[in-house]
Amino acid sequence: MSVDLFNGSFLAATLNMAADIPAQEWQLDSGANVIFHGRGILEIIPAVAGNKDLIISTGIHGDETGPMEITDQLVMDVLQGHVDLAHRCLFIIGHPQATNAFTRFIDVNLNRLFDGVQQETNLETQIANQLQGYVRKFFSSSLENQELWHLDLHSAIRDSEHYTFAVSPYTNKATRSEELACFLQEGEVEALMLSTSPSPTFSWFSAENFAAQALTMELGRVAPLGENNLDELAAFSKALRNLVCVQHASDTKWDGDSVKVYEVSRTLTKLSNDFALTFPNDTANFTYFSENTLLATDENGISYSAIEGGEAVVFPNANVAINQRACLLVKPVLTEFNSGQLVVKAK
Repeated sequence: MSVDLFNGSFLAATLNMAADIPAQEWQLDSGANVIFHGRGILEIIPAVAGNKDLIISTGIHGDETGPMEITDQLVMDVLQGHVDLAHRCLFIIGHPQATNAFTRFIDVNLNRLFDGVQQETNLETQIANQLQGYVRKFFSSSLENQELWHLDLHSAIRDSEHYTFAVSPYTNKATRSEELACFLQEGEVEALMLSTSPSPTFSWFSAENFAAQALTMELGRVAPLGENNLDELAAFSKALRNLVCVQHASDTKWDGDSVKVYEVSRTLTKLSNDFALTFPNDTANFTYFSENTLLATDENGISYSAIEGGEAVVFPNANVAINQRACLLVKPVLTEFNSGQLVVKAK
């Protein structure tokens, strides 16, 4: 078997729902072993693998296509022998049905379902169970002392004060290493947001269950396939290739200035159909609101105003289901490394 299996594009083959490609395995000229597990799931194991096992996932929201194109280019370059992987990698295109429909999801938000086995009541719950299974199998077969990484690549649905940014999920595991932070710096990712409470996202699942160095990464704006300006993500694409194709960690040092770091101060949850934001849903991510500015209201006279020093808003959406997150509020913080982990400096 060869790269001809995908007819030149792993992404295009994944999205071709009329073709059912059976699971199969083959070897590249480099000696790397390729395992096609099924639609959108591809594992590549170098003949001599380095000390990292990496998951690169895309398409968890179907309309966030830029990261899919970047990943497809990387995968095809590996399969066609233009570059060699240095580390064992699992590449995921998560929700081809939603991508074909150019929508975030079909029934429910897939990136809120990664907190264990779901009752399979719709397409997204089925996909969540399948993807959690692939992650468990991939990381559970890692050798002892391997570094586990999971980069879940997304695109923002609205403007942002930072064109690229990453979200570090909350866990009590050591998942905020200096190497991970330096990867963001190399990729010219503009901001990093530190979560302060658990949230059942795909990256959180890997961080919480496997102590993986995990990030949800927002790379540019949503656009249809073929209409993404990938030049704007060239630095990230280069850093990603270096990460998976170079055996040894980069000697880049964290400078503390290139990537602006925020910490989540609060999560506003929609408690009722009376919930309303005082600003539009399409307000740019990281828009700042000064202290005491009214931000949202809910039933029974509940109101939320910006706290001392003001707050910035991220992912605002008043149209979510009841008891789901309607927005995050964040504040910039100073950081340092403690025992090799990025932490917020004590005030």
